[in-house]
Amino acid sequence: MLSYDDSASLLLAASIAVPIIAACMLLALGRKLPRTVVDGVAAATAAGVVAMLGFLLANAANGRVVNWVGNWHPKHGYSVGIVLVGDEVGTGIALLAGCLVFLALVYSWRYFESVEAHYHCLMLLFLAGMVGFALTGDLFDMFVFFELMGAAAYALTGFKVEDPTAVQGALNFGIINSLGAYVGLMGIGLLFARVGNLTLPQLHDALAHHHADALVVAAFVAVITAFLVKGAMVPFHFWLADAHAVAPTPVCVLFSGVMVPLGVYAAFRVYWLVFADAIPVADVRRTFVVLGALTAVVGAVMCLAQRHFKRLLAYSTIAHVGLFLLAAGCLTESGTAGALLYVAGHAGVKSALFLLAGVMLNRYGSVDEVDLFGRGRDTRLTKWLFAVGGLALAGLPPFGTAIGKAVGEEAGLSSGYEWMPVVFVAVSALTGGAVLRATGRVYFGLGDQPRGENHSTSGSAEEAEVPMLLSRVRITMLVPILTLLVGALAVGLLPGAHHAAEEAAGHFIDASAYAREALTGRAVHAAPTPDVGNWTASGILLGLLSAALAVAVAAAALYARRLRLLDRATSGLDRATDRLRALHSGHVGDYVAWMMAGMTVLGAFVGLPLR
Repeated sequence: MLSYDDSASLLLAASIAVPIIAACMLLALGRKLPRTVVDGVAAATAAGVVAMLGFLLANAANGRVVNWVGNWHPKHGYSVGIVLVGDEVGTGIALLAGCLVFLALVYSWRYFESVEAHYHCLMLLFLAGMVGFALTGDLFDMFVFFELMGAAAYALTGFKVEDPTAVQGALNFGIINSLGAYVGLMGIGLLFARVGNLTLPQLHDALAHHHADALVVAAFVAVITAFLVKGAMVPFHFWLADAHAVAPTPVCVLFSGVMVPLGVYAAFRVYWLVFADAIPVADVRRTFVVLGALTAVVGAVMCLAQRHFKRLLAYSTIAHVGLFLLAAGCLTESGTAGALLYVAGHAGVKSALFLLAGVMLNRYGSVDEVDLFGRGRDTRLTKWLFAVGGLALAGLPPFGTAIGKAVGEEAGLSSGYEWMPVVFVAVSALTGGAVLRATGRVYFGLGDQPRGENHSTSGSAEEAEVPMLLSRVRITMLVPILTLLVGALAVGLLPGAHHAAEEAAGHFIDASAYAREALTGRAVHAAPTPDVGNWTASGILLGLLSAALAVAVAAAALYARRLRLLDRATSGLDRATDRLRALHSGHVGDYVAWMMAGMTVLGAFVGLPLR
């Protein structure tokens, strides 16, 4: 265990401060610096943060790294200071954020010709917000970093200010997420009124074995609502597809790859550290499992109904985040480990697919699979990368998505949810099949000439993000795509990945050890986790099944008109999804109403059984 004064603990603060300082410097000097220098400084800063967080992650394996900012150490278990705590999960997801920002900046090297340094400043501030959000051990500071992360994300979403749809998407994003944050702030206020402190270890001690009265339940519902909004859980999810459709492609990588999973991370971080001893486990498990299943199914159905490729990927993110919630919602060590592996694998696959969507947009000036039918036949590598990404999203072994899916399925069965593997397989097949359908149409010209009367947003009006359409893929765009796919593959192939995830999950849910280490600086040595293998026969078979079903879904969609029975079934599905699509109206007032309704249902799930 590193002591409070160990130099490594200073890296906790440095990993947050360095990108902020670099952003301020670029903002002040960006107009005077050549574009190559701006690109280089931003990428080097992100690389430096990755190096610091990698060092911290290696140290966190021996015990949590703790830094009480300004040397305001706790006295007799009490402190008014701000604490940063780096454990394997928090540091790992911060490292994921750093890696994705670095790759996004490499991808966007000379991507925007006239942005000066504003884009780079926002990306670095976004990175600082995500790293601080993952590492803070103070509930109010989670709100602060939530807002820093959000402010940068809103500006990046509406970066093309001359485009009214970009401004509307950013406005919807900002209003819903800010409203969710303020609801969370009210919950934080309730906890402060009860406890008089907001550091997570002290909240844990204050509420340990405390009966959940109305104030505690209200605080839990308010705080969790804020994080579920960020995590795009149904019915808090409406902002996500609108934001992804208009945000620059490299920014979508950060939204789907790490920002949305950060919402899930925060919900479980606060549950385990603050509320686990106060609210019955059965009530919380039921709440998370129901929300996860609903989110997964709605996201998968809406994904299959899209022709706008970026919206298709956005809804697949909603579907897979539902699967994260299902796994972690079992509230077991193995379920948490499955969610961790799934997040890592999904980040690589989904980020690569979004960057490939950027290649599509900047080569053909559209992301509409109907409009682009057969246009990509002449490509050599891109088509196969799309196909690999679709199969990986469907859970094809040995990708990280497959090992996370397999561990999550086993956790569901162990928790008594025999239906959970069916949901995992079906959702993986539908989302992977939607990607393969678009790939078959655009890059292989497969299937019938698609009909244009689909009522979903087309994507044909999207504007390229580079000055001139690309005749070939730049090396700075290709390298991040290949790196992300290889990384997703490594998660499944790396020996001991499952065991490492189990150990990290065990430390993540051990609230007492977190509190003791943060308050005293002394390591609490947990019992070693039994070594487990990466793969099981059932996990491999279910992964192969979901991949095969994804191919079948894509084939059925491509050739439905030739098979009249399938054509009628597809028409019936279109009519069914029309009603679901109508709920995604684009009107922010509707989205606010759904958020309030979701918070009410959440309160009923948690609060009513306690009466």
